[in-house]
Amino acid sequence: MKIFRNILAVIFGALIGGIVNMAIITISGEVVALPEGINPEDMNSLKENIHLFRPINYLMPFLAHAFGTLVGAVVAGMIAVSHKRYFSLAVGVLFLMGGIMMAMELDAPLWFDILDIGGAYIPMGYLGYLMAIKLGGPASVEKPDVLDI
Repeated sequence: MKIFRNILAVIFGALIGGIVNMAIITISGEVVALPEGINPEDMNSLKENIHLFRPINYLMPFLAHAFGTLVGAVVAGMIAVSHKRYFSLAVGVLFLMGGIMMAMELDAPLWFDILDIGGAYIPMGYLGYLMAIKLGGPASVEKPDVLDI
């Protein structure tokens, strides 16, 4: 039963994190105006018009990736019965793989790819684990060791 719940932790973490990611992407045009004619939900529109993006236009995608990963990692860490760190980081790795695929597909600037891949996935997965331990309350048996990566 523990294995089943731990597997569900990653599935639900990835699902909820993906929903958060898409919700942020969906509202991104209302928060930071995109160049005219770009639909952030349409990959062809992004590919054809990425050259029109200014640095501010990369804020919302980064936040979507970071917060989606963070929320997913927290959910996984809270649901997992044991080895919460590994299951939270597993969500971070899943999102990292998606981020690498997006970096290969879109011709975003190198600075954004480095920031996004380096800062939005594994660090947020680990932070999500720490938050899950804190939110887990006294019933949580794991004690986070920040230096134990």
